[in-house]
Amino acid sequence: MSSLSGKRIFISGASAGMGHSVARHALDAGAEVVATDISTDGLDLLSQAGASTSLLDVSDADSVRLFFDKEAGFDGLVNMAGWVHHGTLLDVGYEDWRKSFAINLDSMFFVIQAALPKMIEGGGGSIVNMASLASSVKGFPLRAAYSASKAGVIGLTKSVAVDFMDKHIRCNALCPGTIETPSLHSRMGQLAEKLGSMEKAREWFISRQPMGRLGQPNEIASMVIYLLSDAGAYATGQPFIIDGGTIA
Repeated sequence: MSSLSGKRIFISGASAGMGHSVARHALDAGAEVVATDISTDGLDLLSQAGASTSLLDVSDADSVRLFFDKEAGFDGLVNMAGWVHHGTLLDVGYEDWRKSFAINLDSMFFVIQAALPKMIEGGGGSIVNMASLASSVKGFPLRAAYSASKAGVIGLTKSVAVDFMDKHIRCNALCPGTIETPSLHSRMGQLAEKLGSMEKAREWFISRQPMGRLGQPNEIASMVIYLLSDAGAYATGQPFIIDGGTIA
C-alpha cells in the first residue's frame, strides 16, 4: 500500500460504504484521518480505530466553512458523500433534482473552496472526488439527476486541476461501476420487492457485470490511497474508471 505517513486527510461520507473503507485504508497507510458524515454510526468505529471524527453536513455551506476555519490545513481531501436518485428526467421533481446536486456536487464545491487556501499555504496536496461511471462517461437508465450531478463532478475536478496545478494541487475523480455498499443493498431491497427476493435482486445486479461480480469498497479505496500519496504525484485532472470491464 502507498504510504500516507505524515499526511492529514479529510474524508466526507465516511460512516459507511466506500467512504468508510477509504478512512480505514488511510489509517492503515499512516495518515492522520479526519472522518465526517451526517451519521455517527460508522464514525464511532473509525474513532475507535484512531481517526478524528465529526458530524458534518457537507451540503451546508455555512457548516463547511466553519469546520475548515477551525481545522488545521489538510494534505488531502476525499469527497465521498453522495446520494442516488432513481428515475428518468420525467420522474425527477425539482426537490430531488436539487438534492442530487446539493449532495453530489455542491458539497464538493463547498469543501474544496473552504479547504484550498490552507492546502495551498501548506505547499499543496491531493483532492479526490467521487464521480461515477454514470456521468459524462456513460449513460444508464433511470439515473438522470444522478448522472447529471456526477458529470458536474468531473467538470469541477478538471477545472480545479488546471487552475491550481502551479500551486502543487492535484485533483482527480473516480468513476466506479457497481460497488457493493449499503446504498446498493438499499437499491437491491427496492428491486427485491418486484422480483420476489433479495437473492434474485442480487443476481440481477451481478448479471450486468462483465466480470460476473460486484466491485468491493476496498478496491476503490486502494485507488484513492494511491492518488492521495506521493506515488500518484504525476496524476491530475483525470476521471479514473474502475468498472469491472463495463465499458471495455
